[in-house]
Amino acid sequence: MLFKWMYSGLDSNMLLQYIAWVTYPVVLITFSAGFTQILSPQAVGSGIPEMKTILRGVVLKEYLTFKTFVAKVIGLTCALGSGMPLGKEGPFVHVASLCAALLSKFMVALFGGTYMNEMRNTEMLSAACAVGVGCCFAAPIGGVLFSIEVTSTFFAVRNYWRGFFAATFSAFIFRVLAVLNQEEETITALFKTRFRLDFPFDLQELPAFAVLGIACGFGGALFVYLNRLIVECMRNPSLPVRRLVYPAMVTLLISTLTFPPGFGQFMAGQLTQHESLVALFDNRTWCRHGVAEEFEYIGHSHGWKHPHVNVFITLILFIIMKFWMSAVATTMPVPCGAFMPVFLIGAAFGRLVGEVMATMFPDGIHADGRVYPIVPGGYAVVGAAALSGAVTHTVSTAVIVFELTGQISHILPVMIAVILANAVAQSLQPSLYDSIIRIKKLPYLPELGMGHHEKYNIRVEDIMVREVRYITLSSSYRGLQEVVQTSQLKTLALVESQESMILLGSIERIQLQSLLSIQLGRQRRLDHLSQLAQDNGTQHHHHLSSLASDSTPSSPCIDPHARITNAAAAPAAAAAATTTTTTTTAAITSSSSGTLIAPTDANACQGISEWEEQQLDDPVDFKNCKIDPAPFQLVERTSLHKTHTIFSLLGLDHAYVTSIGRLVGVVSLKEVCAQQT
Repeated sequence: MLFKWMYSGLDSNMLLQYIAWVTYPVVLITFSAGFTQILSPQAVGSGIPEMKTILRGVVLKEYLTFKTFVAKVIGLTCALGSGMPLGKEGPFVHVASLCAALLSKFMVALFGGTYMNEMRNTEMLSAACAVGVGCCFAAPIGGVLFSIEVTSTFFAVRNYWRGFFAATFSAFIFRVLAVLNQEEETITALFKTRFRLDFPFDLQELPAFAVLGIACGFGGALFVYLNRLIVECMRNPSLPVRRLVYPAMVTLLISTLTFPPGFGQFMAGQLTQHESLVALFDNRTWCRHGVAEEFEYIGHSHGWKHPHVNVFITLILFIIMKFWMSAVATTMPVPCGAFMPVFLIGAAFGRLVGEVMATMFPDGIHADGRVYPIVPGGYAVVGAAALSGAVTHTVSTAVIVFELTGQISHILPVMIAVILANAVAQSLQPSLYDSIIRIKKLPYLPELGMGHHEKYNIRVEDIMVREVRYITLSSSYRGLQEVVQTSQLKTLALVESQESMILLGSIERIQLQSLLSIQLGRQRRLDHLSQLAQDNGTQHHHHLSSLASDSTPSSPCIDPHARITNAAAAPAAAAAATTTTTTTTAAITSSSSGTLIAPTDANACQGISEWEEQQLDDPVDFKNCKIDPAPFQLVERTSLHKTHTIFSLLGLDHAYVTSIGRLVGVVSLKEVCAQQT
């Protein structure tokens, strides 16, 4: 990175080294925070919680727009270039989803037809989530499985091959670029390991792997709790935390603590996340009998060796400092994720356990008369998968580490540790993504807890909203207009009559607006004015036509191109602007001809208002709109558990509650979510 080059070039002056080491990341993080805040605040954070909510069927404004794409890409580039303990996995998922959404819009504009299907857009987003993880780690299989675990409660199998197809190509292109840039000779794993295959581990080591998994479970729960605690503190209105000051101060603090000649020398502060992982996955033992080996360190292992500090102290300091630094850094208002920092911390903790095992068994494990030394790098792989799995509540991290390292020799200990870590973490805290969803109060339906048996006795009738907005078969256009103007509901229930309340179906809001447009549309106004002009013999038919085209329901009959000619006319115009039936009698000068509108034209305006009133009193003709004859319905005695399952499986936003066909209430995602918290 540039700031490391600047740091090494100023080795003659420690003060200048410190300034270069600190200033560069502070500037980048501050720019990232300011740029995303100005262009698109929706680009802040991981993006996986929002994608999880969107795939649930909830529409989040501005999260899948071109502005957000630009802000996410530029902000993420600056954030990662700063060297802060931030991840890229979540933002990559968001970026891939943004590409899918923008591509869908392009295809709709170009071809239309099947690309306008909402289900097709959901399938595109589902595949995009797999692409984001796949190209981030060059792990297509783990990427697909991880995206399913993280973003879906119920997964459609038809999207399975689409996700694999897209993720495989993304991972292939990602690794081919490394070959073309001459960074690699051929397509290989991102973090190559050289663990022995003939005897990767002994059965006596399995308890150590199990303990490692349990410890990672507690550590994952603690990380989620600490992250949520920091976010809630920063959201406290009594703390005047400014948008740019907070990330700048956090970056300054972390940069100062990792300064290599300072405290950073005791925690491998000069190494990047990639360099640290390469060293931690090393298959050689760093320490035996509590003393560092005397062989020549190659690669990045030298960062962990200090002449006056034991390697155990270095690892412990690294784990503790990186733990709280990552928890704090991921709360900064910049595009960032938490997977890679947690993955690195888990690898360091696993390495620590591996070095302890190597110290306890300096001569290795005896089997078949042969001696097999302990491989601490294997413990690092297990720890990385276990801690990241505990934080995200996923098992697919096991598959990700297999693809990352290119070896599957430790499949059994990795799976044991990941499962135990998940069991512990899920019993203590929600996943990091669910925690963010709760903090942001996103409308996502959480899973039912295992220990809340009392919630299984709750019925729909206990949580439903009984005051339902509806329309009847005998409703007038006036009633329709009132419902549209006073309600923001996307759909409204259609019942037989107010007395019977028999549910006949539901109508979308856009359909109701279309009915009003047909009844009070421009063409019908022109027809009425033409008839009115013939009856009154007026010579201003062309002007009346402009009145008809510029008038809207419940608006005064005034030409918007007209101007008031005298002060006496102003009060009349003001009164006309606030009423729907007041006759315009003031003298108005036409901007096109400069002539006064005759009183007969004012009478025509009054005629339009009267015609409007008559049209609004007509009964609605529902033949001109689409009615959903089978909206989702629940009966009063439906249990909360069954309601939760139906809402999750079908991605419902609301469902009507009926009793023997009669509409008695409505239950929405809001009411169901309220019972889970």
